[in-house]
Amino acid sequence: MKFARYRYGRRRGYALVEDDVLRPIAGTPFGRWQAGGESIPLSQARLLAPVRPSKVLAVALNYRSHVERSPLADHREEPKNPEFFLKPPSAIIGPEEVIRLPAGSGRVDYEGELVAVIGRRARRVPPEKALDHVLGYTCGNDVSARDWQQGDLQWWRAKGCDTFAPLGPCIVTDLDPTGLELHTRVNGREVQRTSTAMLIHDVARLVSFASQMMTLLPGDLLFTGTPGSTAPLQKGDVVEVEIDGIGVLRNPVR
Repeated sequence: MKFARYRYGRRRGYALVEDDVLRPIAGTPFGRWQAGGESIPLSQARLLAPVRPSKVLAVALNYRSHVERSPLADHREEPKNPEFFLKPPSAIIGPEEVIRLPAGSGRVDYEGELVAVIGRRARRVPPEKALDHVLGYTCGNDVSARDWQQGDLQWWRAKGCDTFAPLGPCIVTDLDPTGLELHTRVNGREVQRTSTAMLIHDVARLVSFASQMMTLLPGDLLFTGTPGSTAPLQKGDVVEVEIDGIGVLRNPVR
């Protein structure tokens, strides 16, 4: 199933996405819900960020291709454990919302990623049961101010500025996360392409490892890492992150 969070006139809520229509549901995908008989043309609704989480975890250096090309990695070995950091929920924006380049930063990069959405509480879960706690998957962009990331002691502003966590367009359930094709495009030109089969630590490992330290709650997000090299965004660019079976997350840059 595909769940989207939408706005239609003064109404906001969750809906099932079925072809080119939305079917609003009573409740949320994280608990009891029921679909009604109403349908809304997708073209007449605005899709919002599909979830408002209590926390956002993101993992650094989780593709060998990124370890090899990232200036932060210094060509070191693959991380033995997931290297998590936190992004604030206030950084989240939805499809078609604007990524804003912050004053004072000289370089802001895109990072297309698969994002896992937690569906039920996870605390110290083993890897073999971790995916039972995942509701589904969506597209994400871990926007990063590279100069701050390399120069600051902490990544709070490099990774946490307003608009630095585009998310969407929907949450897709019953999707196998182990072999999805991910594409990132800037102004229509492909700049990243990989398969999630190339993740160093797969989704089950990420969920399990994170849950050993902190309780993951329904709606929490795990950005799973970006592949290859990245490049700066410029005012006027349009970034698209596309993942097979999920759709396209599109955001302009200002």
